[in-house]
Amino acid sequence: MKVHVALNTPRFDESVRFYRTFLGLEPVKHKPGYAKFDVAEPALNLTLNASADVGAGALNHLGIQVASTAAVKEAAARLQTEGLATFEEADVDCCYALQDKIWVTDPNGYKWEVFVVKVGDTSVASSPAALSPDACCTETCCHD
Repeated sequence: MKVHVALNTPRFDESVRFYRTFLGLEPVKHKPGYAKFDVAEPALNLTLNASADVGAGALNHLGIQVASTAAVKEAAARLQTEGLATFEEADVDCCYALQDKIWVTDPNGYKWEVFVVKVGDTSVASSPAALSPDACCTETCCHD
């Protein structure tokens, strides 16, 4: 099984360059107005479609869950080396899960995170009253 994500982009050429760098691979198909990236790990079929539509609509963000903090740090180093700005969060309690993550935004404003879940349910480890509502379920956070 493989997840398929199709993104509209009014900034097609910039987006192809961004995803080459972000994913660390070349598109398997690149035609005028269309690019397809076939990612083995995680299994992802990502397509970019040239479009005049702007904005992400109801899409909150996208993410790639990795197995370790080391993998998050490796992604951050690779992306920073290639000139993509990243925002890093360590030991963040996001939606009642303890995570390490980095964030990067594509040319169209789509936010991507590379993250590891260190503790799947922090409400078990501490009382719900002890958790800050600002740290949970923000616009760029909500998964476990």
